[in-house]
Amino acid sequence: MQQRICIAPAMGAANMEAQMLLKELQNLANADDARAMKAYMRGRFEFLGVKTPARRKAAKAFFKKHGGADIDWRFVRQAWEHPFREMQYAALDYLETRKNLLRPGDLPQLKKLAQSKSWWDTIDFLDRLAGGIIAGFPETRPVILQWSRDEDIWLRRLAIDHQLLRKDQTDQHLLEQILVNNLNQTEFFINKAIGWALRDYSKTNPGWVKNFIRQHHGKMAPLSIREASKYL
Repeated sequence: MQQRICIAPAMGAANMEAQMLLKELQNLANADDARAMKAYMRGRFEFLGVKTPARRKAAKAFFKKHGGADIDWRFVRQAWEHPFREMQYAALDYLETRKNLLRPGDLPQLKKLAQSKSWWDTIDFLDRLAGGIIAGFPETRPVILQWSRDEDIWLRRLAIDHQLLRKDQTDQHLLEQILVNNLNQTEFFINKAIGWALRDYSKTNPGWVKNFIRQHHGKMAPLSIREASKYL
């Protein structure tokens, strides 16, 4: 009798298939919530109707059962390709669990995600992931500066807000360069992001923000000034 040889997966290997997670989320689907979620996103995406707490609970259990030690970019790409928006959220949930493993070499992957199925909901998560890399590896600052000048408004929005919540760890010079690169804009999502970046940093350094507004007032949109001045 021929002996069957079982080959164990290599250490750190993952066994995740996005389709498997989709089936679990489909079991939690709610048609009424799906319609409401689609309407909230202006009809841009299809939804299963799985709210955030339930999605995260299911995804966490799935990652624990099937995930390996390394970042499984294959799973991320699979999830991103699915038509249901919860699958993109699940991909981001997964990357959040692996954020400490993200390295400069992963920035091109994050860029691809930012430029596919782009809207504020995914960009405002990706900015934190990219921001962690930029903060941990200062040699990547030229990359985020390049993004801040890109024709793609979503890459620029990501660059503008990538230092949110950094408080006294904020790189002022980098923040100023990125903001200046995006003045004189009419795009709502850019002007809103500028306001948010300044408003957030005003909690740490209100004097710096006041000076920035004073210096660039003529080039800033009223929306940006209004948001930036909220706590001043």
